[in-house]
Order: sequence, then C-alpha cells, then structure tokens
Amino acid sequence: MSRFRVSMDIGGTFTDVIGYDEATGRYQVGKSSTTPHDLTEGVLTALESLVDSPGDISFTVHGTTQGLNAFLERRGVKVLLLSTKGAGDTYHIARGPRTRLYDLHFRKPAPLVPLRDIVEIGGRFDAAGTELEPLDEQAVRQAAQRYRDGGFGAIAVAYLFSYLDPAHELRTREILAEELGEDLTISLSHEAAKEWREYERTSSAVVEAYTGPVVRRYLERLETNLKERGLAVPLHVMQSSGGILTAESARRRPLQTLLSGPVGGTMGGVELARAIGRPNLICVDMGGTSFDVSLVIDGQPDISPEAKIEGLPMLMSVVNIHTIGAGGGSVAWLEAGGLRVGPRSAGANPGPACYRRGGTEPTVTDANLVLGRIDPEWFAGGSLTLDTGAARTALEGLAEALGLDTVAMAEGVCDVANAKMAQAIRTITVSRGIEPRDFTLVAFGGAGPMHAVFLARELGIGEVVVPRFPGAFSAWGMLQTDIRKDASDTYFHLDADLDTADMAARLAAMAEAALTSLADEGVPEENRRVEYAVDIRYAAQEYTLTVPLLDASEPSRDDFVELIAKRFGQQHESRYGHANLGAPIEFVTLRTTAFGDLGRGAAEHVEPATGATFPHELREVVFDGESRSTPLVRREDLAAGHAFEGPAIIVEGTATTVVPPGFSVSVDPIGSLVIRTSTDGAL
Repeated sequence: MSRFRVSMDIGGTFTDVIGYDEATGRYQVGKSSTTPHDLTEGVLTALESLVDSPGDISFTVHGTTQGLNAFLERRGVKVLLLSTKGAGDTYHIARGPRTRLYDLHFRKPAPLVPLRDIVEIGGRFDAAGTELEPLDEQAVRQAAQRYRDGGFGAIAVAYLFSYLDPAHELRTREILAEELGEDLTISLSHEAAKEWREYERTSSAVVEAYTGPVVRRYLERLETNLKERGLAVPLHVMQSSGGILTAESARRRPLQTLLSGPVGGTMGGVELARAIGRPNLICVDMGGTSFDVSLVIDGQPDISPEAKIEGLPMLMSVVNIHTIGAGGGSVAWLEAGGLRVGPRSAGANPGPACYRRGGTEPTVTDANLVLGRIDPEWFAGGSLTLDTGAARTALEGLAEALGLDTVAMAEGVCDVANAKMAQAIRTITVSRGIEPRDFTLVAFGGAGPMHAVFLARELGIGEVVVPRFPGAFSAWGMLQTDIRKDASDTYFHLDADLDTADMAARLAAMAEAALTSLADEGVPEENRRVEYAVDIRYAAQEYTLTVPLLDASEPSRDDFVELIAKRFGQQHESRYGHANLGAPIEFVTLRTTAFGDLGRGAAEHVEPATGATFPHELREVVFDGESRSTPLVRREDLAAGHAFEGPAIIVEGTATTVVPPGFSVSVDPIGSLVIRTSTDGAL
C-alpha cells in the first residue's frame, strides 16, 4: 500500500529528498550529489536512498530550477515574437528608469528576443476592448513560415489590449497549430499575464516561451522515469507563488515554475511559524551556490503580484525572494588588492578543493573546514570525506597575497561572506521599512546553520531557529503547501465611480472559475477555498498595492469604499511611511486565489530528554582568531529539552550548525535548535 508523501528539491550542489511515512508519522531524508548533465539522475539516486520503490509513494512534489537556470544562463530556446502592427518596438523600448543612477556604464537589461525576431501582425483592439481592425490571418501564416525557416524553438504572442479581449491571440494560436502542428510551444500574453502594462505582459510571455521547452522536456523526462519505476500518482511541481500544481498543468504554464526551487523554504517557514508560535520569520537558505532570503509576516508568506529577474519583469504571483551568489561553494578571490567571495561558485563538480574532485580554488566550505567548523569524516552524513590539507593549500595562495596566515585568511573569507549575506537580509527588510530585530532568523540549507548566528549577531536579531533536516527544509516545506491557482482581471474604476454590485459579481465569477479549475488538479470539492484581493493606488499614481478582501460579497457593503480606503491607507503607511486618508483612490486589478488541500504531514515531535547529558566529543575550533576546545555533537543524540552552552558544533546528515562562544542552545518539542545569547537571552 502506498504510504510515503515525498518531496524532491534540486540544489546547485546537492539534491534532497524528504519523505513522510503516513503509517508512522515520521520523516526520513535522502541526499545525493546534483548531476548537472542530467538532473533526473540525481533526483532518482536520492529517491532510491529513501524508498524501496516509487510505487510506495502516495503523493509527490518537486521543486525545479530548470527554468530559472535556463533563464539565468541564457540557454533557453530561440523565440519568435508576434506583436501588434505598429507596436513591435514595445518590448525593446521597455521602461526608462535608471536603476543604478550613478553607474556611468549602466545599460538596460538585454531583451531575450532581438528586434529582427519580432514580427508585426495586423489587427487591433482599443483600450476599451473594442475591435478596430480584424486579425491579419495571412500575416500569421507568413510568420509560421518564418518560424520554419529560422530555427526557432517557441513563439510568444503579445497583442495590444489582449487582456481585455483575447480573441486575436486565440485565433493566432489556432492558425499556428494548423501550420506548424500541435507539438509547438506557444505562449499567449493574456494567458501568461492577464493584466495591463503592455511591456510587462509581453516580457512575461517571452520569458515563458524562452524557458518553456526546457521545463517541459525536463518534466516529461522525470515523469517518464518515475512511471517506469512504478510511480502511480501524479507528480506535482512547486510554483513561484508558494503553491503547487500537477506537472501536467506546469507544462502548460511553465512560467509559474520559474522560482520553483527556492520558495519551498519559505513555505516551510510558514508551517514552522505556526508550529513554534513565531509569526514573523526571516528565512535564509544557504546552499552550495546561492543564498536566498525571504520573509514570513504574520504567519503568511511575503508574496508580490510581479517579479523582476535580471531586470526583466514578469507579471505573476511570486514569493519575494532576494538571492545573491553566496554559498558554501562560493569562490574566494582577489580584486584590486581586496578579498571578494562569490558570486561564482565551484558548484557540485569539481566543487570546493576539499571535495577532492579536481577543484583547486578556495571556497567558503574550505574556509570553514580549516577553522574546524566542519567534521571532515562525517560531512553530509558521512557520504563525503573532506580533505583538510587540500582546503588549507587552496587558501594559502590568498593568504600569501594578503600577508595573512592561513587561519586568519579562512576567517576573513567567512567574514566577507557573512557581510554579503547580512546586506542581502537588509535589502529585503530595512530597505522596505521592516526591522530585522522584530523577527526570528530561521536558517536552513546545507550551509545556512553554519553562518546563521554570525548573521543574527551583525543584524541584532534576537533568536535563531534551526529546524530539523535543515539541508532538506525546502523539500519539507513543499510537503506543507496547497494546490494554488491565481487569477486576475483588470478593473479600472475611481472610488467615486465604483459599482460595488458589479465588482462583487465579477469577483464571484472569478472565484467560481478558480474553484472549478481545482477539479483538474484532483482536489475534492470540500477541500477547496478561495481568497480575494484588489490592487489599489491613489488616483493619478502609477503603481499599486494589493489589498486583501474578506470575501467576494464584501464590496456589496454600504461602507465598502470607506473601509477599503482605510485598509489601503494602513498598508500604504506601513510600506512607504505615509498615507493620504481621504484622497481619491483607484481600483486597478481584481485578484482571486484558489487553494486546494491535498493533505500534509504534521510536524513530528521528538522524544523528550531523559537526562541533561548526551554523547559528544571535543574538537579544536577557531573563533575570533582563537582555537577553543569545542564539543561536537550529533544532532540525532539531542532530544527535546536538552540545553547547553556554546561554543558547539552540531552535525547531522544534511547540515552543520555552528554555535559561537557566548550563545546557548535549547531543543524544542519538534526538534528545532533555538539559539540565543547565554547571558540575557538577546543577541
């Protein structure tokens, strides 16, 4: 009988799998090296370490970085873009802001489609959604011939005002299918992003077309391999919004999976916040390649209706994640006589010098190993033995160039990496008016717990929590989320002109469609729910804030306009530090989000401690230039209620936690490590 709920998360260095045994209520983790040449190999290897057969799996979800990597590395397919006649330059004109005002070398982000690959098509709607000119079907057929002759891999279609009436885009797809066959990647802008702003909607369609074939091929290959091995349930995929979809739906809308990998940790943070009673969390995920920061605010993920990656915008619901190139594999190097760390990573192969896979450059992992903060005989649960001598040799070149000894150089590498990561946390908090000291820092990823306390100390954060299985925490988070379907509908109305009954009817219709769509995801009717929101701005302003609604009928209230204006003003005050109560407001976009509950595994409680002592051994570890005798503890030997003083090194199969001197550790009922200063309880 199938009984395992399984999640699979691919990182830059390791692939993690976590399984929840529905019979025993316990979690198990599996791990393997990521296989860049074919990511499915690493997934299947990790899965085999956890379950005897995929046939034992009752539910499975996967976080993939395939689309994101293809985008960042510019290895997507060649895209042909069809635009409205006379508006072919929209995608290249883009927006005018200079994001780096004093950078003399600033250039706008390079578009994914050159001007020569943009074809203008006759046919037009106006801003009210009225057809002014019929679609030029012959021009579409000529574009199909251009696709055949030009070696293209996908087509993006972005016509003016298609979010109001998509008839021309839909007919274009029909013609292209007639000419080129059904097995063709076509992204229609009104499906990728049914919202106003022509440039952003066009960009969304282009990114989906650019990455879509890569994502589809990968998911098809993974699904085929799993089914051949006996998987009998649908494969689900994590979305950028923090929800999940079946792989079949993800292949139809691949844009939604662009940030699939990193958001699992945020959703794990949401469940952890509920379990430990801390509603406000800063979630930091440090793996081998990158450092990701996200927030849980009042128990909910911090989600935005749009994203921008490398300067290119996308209109889609996305968990706000700030990512920098700082991971355990980040390479330390010299520039103009100064030490730099990252963003380049040694990756999984060859990896850090200490991996003994041919790498020779010094990395953050090498530095931690030289400082004694990693157990070389039991790295990654004993699956990898590290070479301390190779790590020391890799650091010696840098040390000589800067006139330092090797140990001081190792601490310098860690300090620079910590400074970069602390600044990343400030970017997503302080720069938005959020005080980090009001949050608990949750650290996960293979390297996150190694640096977490140092980051908290620099930022004045009062508490650090390291959850169980931190290296697989993102995978754990994927098991805690729901099916999610987001829908939007442009709705321009000033508050004085608002027809509240019409607004309520539009929301109800959107909700009905959203809830019905959950049937395709296999969600029972009783497990479906929907949430509502509306994008609002002050009249004559450009950008909006998304304000939640209680239900679809709320606009029918007599005092709705006053109520929503007050709610918007409070949100504006929180976000920007000021509000203009009584000023006219404008409604811009209606939003519905449908959720489907497919079940989840509860947080597992660990056995309580039967005494104050636990097995450990002593190692020499360097802190602040001084070598100190430090207990090294296996996390599996800790039980709920255990407490001890730092310094300490806590090792486990998926991560290493470093506790500097002056800090205390306690273990809570679900096995989390709670770290505070040992004097007054505040860092």
